[in-house]
Amino acid sequence: MDPSEPMPLFPGQERRQIESLPRNRPLAGYAAGSSPSSPSQSTRVDAFRLPAEPSPELPEDTLMTVFGTLEIPDLVRAGAVCMSWRSAYVALRDLGKHKQSQTPCLLYTCESAGENVACLYSLMEKRVYRLTLPDPPIRRRFIIGSSLGFLVTVDERSEMLLTNPITGEQIALPPVTTIEHVKPIHDDRGAVYQYEISDIRYEGFLMPWTSDRCELRNFLHFKAFVFYDTTTGSYIVALIHRPIDQLSFARVGDDKWTWLPPHRLYHDCNYKDGLLYAVTSKGEIQAFDLTGPAIKMKIISCLDEKDLGICDLMYIVQAPWGDMLLVSRSRDIVDSELRVLNAAGMKLHKLDVGTMRLAEIDGLPDHVLFLGHNHSLCLSAKEYPALKGNHAYFTDDSKAISRFKNIRRDIGVLDLGSNSNDDLVSPQLWSNWPAPVWITLNLTRMKLTLPK
Repeated sequence: MDPSEPMPLFPGQERRQIESLPRNRPLAGYAAGSSPSSPSQSTRVDAFRLPAEPSPELPEDTLMTVFGTLEIPDLVRAGAVCMSWRSAYVALRDLGKHKQSQTPCLLYTCESAGENVACLYSLMEKRVYRLTLPDPPIRRRFIIGSSLGFLVTVDERSEMLLTNPITGEQIALPPVTTIEHVKPIHDDRGAVYQYEISDIRYEGFLMPWTSDRCELRNFLHFKAFVFYDTTTGSYIVALIHRPIDQLSFARVGDDKWTWLPPHRLYHDCNYKDGLLYAVTSKGEIQAFDLTGPAIKMKIISCLDEKDLGICDLMYIVQAPWGDMLLVSRSRDIVDSELRVLNAAGMKLHKLDVGTMRLAEIDGLPDHVLFLGHNHSLCLSAKEYPALKGNHAYFTDDSKAISRFKNIRRDIGVLDLGSNSNDDLVSPQLWSNWPAPVWITLNLTRMKLTLPK
């Protein structure tokens, strides 16, 4: 079977359409594993022994209680069985009472699947699902972030979109020209055809740099994060961008980006209780208070140079037990001409909230890390039985990722005890463009929290 050909949602049943998916296109799966083209003979829905013709006597609140325990692929399939189950599914989705602790999936594209199709590799089921996304085609976009079930993508005009791949909802983020360092250049008809980017440093001098509209994203965008602010009921998007990996943010619904000067060389961000935490390439953790009219910044902690070692990327991670973790990731150069890098190891530090000092720790025996172009996660291995404790699941998020479309991506699972890594799945399922990312599926519809 061609991997691009979807299987029915249930063995022996016709595929049904689901209201919540984009343009009424269903979530459909095909098996993945040692042979991604081999169809699976069962689904997790079968494991619950769902009847082919569900009893109409089951009350909706009972269905919602059962559905609320399911992973989202199972939940979406259950909602496609019949009208009464669909009604329970829609009510559960609209009330936001579906299971929140979803196991992350790997989102990627496959050339044979089509320009608008995203694939999801489920770590729970070891299988692949396909989602048809709205335009612009996902294979023509950059994916620069994944948080709370949303993707942050950059289209061919270098403009950013927030996309929920499950609901199909998309929201435009503020124009790229509202970033502090980007100035539009207009042609004789008043149309933007180039951008000028300021503050480019070359041999100690500041100089402007110009880019065609479609090429700006090759240089400007690095990483983006989506955070939910409970105090205002809104979403915040933080963007690490060139030049010099600076930081800007916007609330969903804003018409421009707010620059956080004059700091730079950021690698990762996190958010908690109104504070935006950011870590630099030197292991310095900074906190920005976004709650007041004037944004305040303070330095929380910094790694000693002797503890920093040789590091390519830094991550700041909120642990389930409340501590903040700092992860430094090093890589080996496999082929310098092709710019192929492999994960070589990771070092972990824990921030002591009393002394605000970072102390190295040996590992995370009962926990799991997810690192890459996603919001960095630390999850309990006991709550996610499909995951390996004391391991880091990683994707490629090197700074050169946006400039080279055909290089092999560094994706795998690293043992934090031995610093040895394994392939996530063999043979490789994904295309190298856009680079795959981790995503934690979410049925939340962002329009519910947009400013009135």
